[in-house]
Amino acid sequence: MKVTILGSGTSTGVPRLGGENGADWGKCDPNEPRNRRTRVSILLESEAGSRILVDTPTDLRAQLLANDIHRIDAIFWTHDHADHCHGIDDLRPLRYGRAGPLSGFAASETVRRLRQRFGYVFAGQHGYPTLVSLDNLDNLRLCEGFRVEHTQMPHGPAQSTGFRFDCDGASICYLTDFSEVTRDMIELCEDTDVLIVDCLRREPHPTHSHLAMALDLAKTSGAGRAVLTHLDKSMDYATLSAEIPDNVAVAYDGMVIEP
Repeated sequence: MKVTILGSGTSTGVPRLGGENGADWGKCDPNEPRNRRTRVSILLESEAGSRILVDTPTDLRAQLLANDIHRIDAIFWTHDHADHCHGIDDLRPLRYGRAGPLSGFAASETVRRLRQRFGYVFAGQHGYPTLVSLDNLDNLRLCEGFRVEHTQMPHGPAQSTGFRFDCDGASICYLTDFSEVTRDMIELCEDTDVLIVDCLRREPHPTHSHLAMALDLAKTSGAGRAVLTHLDKSMDYATLSAEIPDNVAVAYDGMVIEP
């Protein structure tokens, strides 16, 4: 199994619009390619070739082209915030040539909100086929050869879904967009090979994890390795890499992880 970090940035990406010459890099070195971050998403791939996409961010088309991805088998959504779902229309070309829609999964409230906002994706419209068959996560245990576990996480006043995927003798947990750590989250990540974890900035934030919280979750859960993602413009790649433990890495767009 391997996972590709398609995007590693916060909701505005890095650089943020604005600043000198229209690009606000904050504390990030603009000459370091790994500081250029699109909105967060990952792609998992099994040894058998099955591919699972987590989230459809605003930058999805560019991410799939950059990583030469022209086929996926299923999509999971963490929640319905714009930076995690507003690239959903980019799934249309991935539906071409298929006998049926792609498989999609999310928690019940996220299912309701996605159906409300993107009805044509899940029901077809004006002669266009259904792109995704969307189902609730509750009864899902296996998908495309991956064992799937999940838990709901506090995300300020909202919630986000954290996932664990086991396949080919390895495990990867993906926990992004959370503002506090629960017992269920720790249990989900217990002894995982790789924990990809929300880490917006160094200072605490009302809706996201910060550096100390992310590192503490990695340690408490016993994760073999941790990868920090959903990074804002204050998190320079080289500076952050120099101050974290050896078993922790800073995510960057296009990063490939093999447990």
